[in-house]
Amino acid sequence: MQNTILAVTAVTGFLATFMASSINIALPLIEEEFRLSAVMLGWISTSFVLSTGAVLMAVGRIADLYGRTLIYLIGLASFTVFTFASAFAPSVEVLLVMRVLQGLASGLLFATHHALVTLSHPPEVRGRALGLQVSGVYLGMTVGPVLGGVIVRNTGWRVLFVVVGAACLVNCVVAVWKLRKTEWREPKTARFDVFGSVVWALALSALLLGFTRLPGVSGVVLIVVSVLGLALFFWRETRAADPILSVDLFLRNRVFAFSNLAALINYSATFAMTFLMSLYLQYNRGLDAQEAGLILVPGLFLQAALSIVAGRMADRLPSRIIASVGMSLTVLGLFAFAFLTETTPYWYIITILCVLGIGFALFASPIANTIMGSVEKRRLGTASATLATMRVTGQNLSMGVATLVLAVIVGRHEIEVVDYPNFLTSMRISFAIFAALCVLGVAASLVRSREPEAGAPAASNAARPDDRALPADPPSTS
Repeated sequence: MQNTILAVTAVTGFLATFMASSINIALPLIEEEFRLSAVMLGWISTSFVLSTGAVLMAVGRIADLYGRTLIYLIGLASFTVFTFASAFAPSVEVLLVMRVLQGLASGLLFATHHALVTLSHPPEVRGRALGLQVSGVYLGMTVGPVLGGVIVRNTGWRVLFVVVGAACLVNCVVAVWKLRKTEWREPKTARFDVFGSVVWALALSALLLGFTRLPGVSGVVLIVVSVLGLALFFWRETRAADPILSVDLFLRNRVFAFSNLAALINYSATFAMTFLMSLYLQYNRGLDAQEAGLILVPGLFLQAALSIVAGRMADRLPSRIIASVGMSLTVLGLFAFAFLTETTPYWYIITILCVLGIGFALFASPIANTIMGSVEKRRLGTASATLATMRVTGQNLSMGVATLVLAVIVGRHEIEVVDYPNFLTSMRISFAIFAALCVLGVAASLVRSREPEAGAPAASNAARPDDRALPADPPSTS
């Protein structure tokens, strides 16, 4: 069962991120077929991310109450169906609806996948398992643009959805066959907090959408609305009988709170790196898309390969130390990119990308291990969903910062040759901001519990399926 859960979730992570990263390669062909504006084309990617982020927290709590495996399997089946359906979309409106539904299904998957691995693996091997799972995610990000480009270039954008859908179908059949009798759930103590779930979904969507529209007035208004909505959400959760997010978990569990903060900072500081470097290599260095991709691949490959090693290290060494080392390497890499010029040697660029790849790998799986090991068993779904929310939010904030700096320095018009020097300036500023953010992330990831091993008892109790009769895990004193 352990190996099946690990394999299925790792493959799912690969396919979901492969789809997310390869769809960008297909956008020009989609634009050509449907004759889309740039704004509508952007929504094909944005709609997926917004719908995923909106449901993560609610789904995490639903999974705690009704079964993590059940919610995961529903998400996997739904993702498969909507991926196939996207391939046969007759119009852009239908395609957008399918992308939203695909994003909702992705929310079911990413709200539960860390919880399933944590529940099925004892603490002494949990880090290795999470490392393998994270490796699948990074591998999808690595090969998505390359393999996706080959598929799209030779067979068209619709075949890309068919190929991913077929792989999802195989993965779904294996998951249902092997895991249908394996379940973990917690006793229901009160009605599900529907009001809090709706407020959270609307507030987070407003925040993510607002950052894409800065520095415009609509962006500012959306962010103000999101802040008010988030304040209402947290107020509501302190009074709900069964909150979807336990505010006490953040107030009383320092490890959980600061590790999630570190994750948010890391993704906020690093996600836009590939976007900026791809444009730099093509605009300022004159490379084509394929050549730029080949330069970016070594760092991404190291992320995937070393995530497994980092996971194994987390089983033997304090996860917070490994994560902090990874964040420190990320600071160095981002700071080095703040000094790029139009003549910087390619060997230097590749070396820094490799340093960043190592830093990302050393951070991701250990920080996941820290977060999942810091909570009691009944909150594992919430913990998994919170970490996924930090990732999605951070990725959007990262792109928001990068596009905001571009808008201020370059402008919102199409980038032309005359704008290339200004683009280089905006890229340096962005990397300097990201490096400064990561310094704060190092401090956050170093926070430790007052106890030697926070969360270990909860993780060890969690290794048995259908154990609802077990006594409740003791509250964390982190």
